[in-house]
Amino acid sequence: MKAHDVVLGRAVERAQAGDEAAFAEAYQLVHPGLLGYLRGMVGQDAEDVASDAWLEIARDLGRFRGDGAGFRGWTATIARHRALDHLRRVRSRPLHDLFDRDVLDLPARQDTAGEAMETLATGRVLRLVAGLSREQAEAVLLRVVVGLDGPTAARVLGKRPGAVRSAAHRGLRRLAIQLRGGDR
Repeated sequence: MKAHDVVLGRAVERAQAGDEAAFAEAYQLVHPGLLGYLRGMVGQDAEDVASDAWLEIARDLGRFRGDGAGFRGWTATIARHRALDHLRRVRSRPLHDLFDRDVLDLPARQDTAGEAMETLATGRVLRLVAGLSREQAEAVLLRVVVGLDGPTAARVLGKRPGAVRSAAHRGLRRLAIQLRGGDR
């Protein structure tokens, strides 16, 4: 378990007991990744969708059961449902020209994908991720930006863990090929 998830789990427990400062702490730990994911889903409307998601999260917090990693997955599921509702309302296609610099303004992770994303020119990365299929882009965003593990990302997407691992792998492999100049 990541140290970040331990801190988040403790904050969630305190928030469920009514500690408003702990809810703010949980929000600060989760919101940047969640917002990056939503930017990939709904673009410039991400802040509005995130607000709707956080209202639902706050309302239903007492029903949540789990640890910090589980909380990130639970919040991502709620955010995804709000994003899909939003997309149905506006009847727009997700992912095309919808990314924003905030996706890359997240704290660095100590893994290869995080380091690779960190070293790239922002505009180029956004164009490359936007060029992935929706399935691959969502898998990459949930795994790299939100930081979910394979099984949790699979639950968020309503897919089998192997399908999500495969989509994330294909998406990251395609990004790597493009970054090496193999597919401009």
